[in-house]
Amino acid sequence: MSAELLSSRPQGHESTLVLTLSNPGARNALHPDMYAAAIEALDAAERDASLRAIVLTGADNFFCAGGNLNRLLENRAKDPSVQAASIDMLAEWITAMRQSSKPVIAAVEGAAAGAGFSLALAADLIVAAEDAKFVMSYSRVGLTPDGGGSWFLAHALPRALATEVMLEGKPIGAARLAALGVVNRLVKPQTALDAALAWADDLANISPNSAARIKGLVNVAHAQPLTDHLVSERESFVASLHHRDGLEGITAFLEKRAPVYK
Repeated sequence: MSAELLSSRPQGHESTLVLTLSNPGARNALHPDMYAAAIEALDAAERDASLRAIVLTGADNFFCAGGNLNRLLENRAKDPSVQAASIDMLAEWITAMRQSSKPVIAAVEGAAAGAGFSLALAADLIVAAEDAKFVMSYSRVGLTPDGGGSWFLAHALPRALATEVMLEGKPIGAARLAALGVVNRLVKPQTALDAALAWADDLANISPNSAARIKGLVNVAHAQPLTDHLVSERESFVASLHHRDGLEGITAFLEKRAPVYK
């Protein structure tokens, strides 16, 4: 069986798109076919107003082993542009996740290694099994991070700790990452997907406009000085107030009822 990205909307969770990394026998190692499928799926999801959240997970209770080393060895015999093009496609996938107006939740079982770790970090929220492991394994095979892994860790952790994680390339338990604020929720093994779907259902009740704008504000916060960010917040607030979701949210609160966002 080949590497593929499975797309589904589970019964009872129709407002959530589940993207499942699947590469049987290879611990869901990544492949360019997955990248292309993910980019297409995220583009379609962006145009579907009935979708409120996206969950990224791995098949067979294992998130992702990262890049396929055999494929990388094969690429060494080809022009360097071949590997560069593959990494560019992965970067396009990462960018699509970050720019999506829908909250993206990574549901991690087993391990997230190499680019698999990068993918988990690219999500807005991470639910991980208590026994899950995360590892930036590149240095162990003479390589360096891709998929934004070094960027995400450098923004999420103190400089010295981010450097340690990438230089040593040793597994880190989900509990430690939760203590550091990288993992949002710890759950019992084999329940990460269910927990992520439940969270996605909860997030489906908030304003889609608010969700998109909050994601946007978080994405630019590190790149803006406070004075510029205050302007971004002002513009976002005013636009949200005059959006139909703002009217519905305020009216529902004053009427003591649950809001209904379309």
